[in-house]
Amino acid sequence: MNNTGNPIAAPVPSRDIERLLEIMAALRTPVTGCPWDLEQDFGSIAPYTIEEAYEVADAIERGDMADLNDELGDLLLQVVFHARMAQEKGLFDFGDVVKAITTKLIRRHPHVFGEARSLPPDAVKRLWGEIKAAEKAERAARSPARPSSALDGVPTAMPALTRAVKLQEKAGKVGFDWNDIRMVLAKVREEADEIEAALDARADDAEIAAEIGDLLFAVANVARHAGADAERALRGANAKFERRFHFIEDRLAERGVEPGGSTLEEMDGLWDEAKRAGL
Repeated sequence: MNNTGNPIAAPVPSRDIERLLEIMAALRTPVTGCPWDLEQDFGSIAPYTIEEAYEVADAIERGDMADLNDELGDLLLQVVFHARMAQEKGLFDFGDVVKAITTKLIRRHPHVFGEARSLPPDAVKRLWGEIKAAEKAERAARSPARPSSALDGVPTAMPALTRAVKLQEKAGKVGFDWNDIRMVLAKVREEADEIEAALDARADDAEIAAEIGDLLFAVANVARHAGADAERALRGANAKFERRFHFIEDRLAERGVEPGGSTLEEMDGLWDEAKRAGL
């Protein structure tokens, strides 16, 4: 039933993107639509968009293709949701989003769709950089009041760890970078020492948090110089921690004990046992 008391015909699932757009429009239709969907705006939906992207990455990490299929649908819904809200405001619609990305893909791949065919990989990468630089200059021309920066193009809403690496990469392209990973490791040690100094000086929470942020930024830089994906590396560490902690819980359960009723020494010993087991 809708808000007027009249029944709504159940939509039929479809492989056609138009059906998804119709369903989204129905959910956003005043009076007859979904109250929750109707009260959303770009800001309230943005966190869900980020969350869905992470769930896609998680399904890939786990190798669960059935779940990936489902999560990609959830992520696509986010695009449709944002496009519908923009259409309602007369800004753009889903077709404009598709046109924008197809235009960009064609423009950025002249070696596929244009005259610059049969280029070697290094030349393709160089051409890609030149095209992106031209796009950046075009965007700057559209908003001349804002001075351009070498760090432009890194969204503030991006996860902090990933954003740190992106900022470092952009700064590195203009020469602001170390050329030896050991120098970066030295910076990590320096930042760790500064945290310890702040603790010894009984600094306030804000100062300690700032020092911790500096350490995390430096660690992200180590990952970048090592050629490791910092976000993926941390996800791997999280998964490793989960496996080992589950091992601890299982071994304690066999003894009739819960983690809260155990000692740190006992749990630490089981942690070492989990490591030896290759978990």
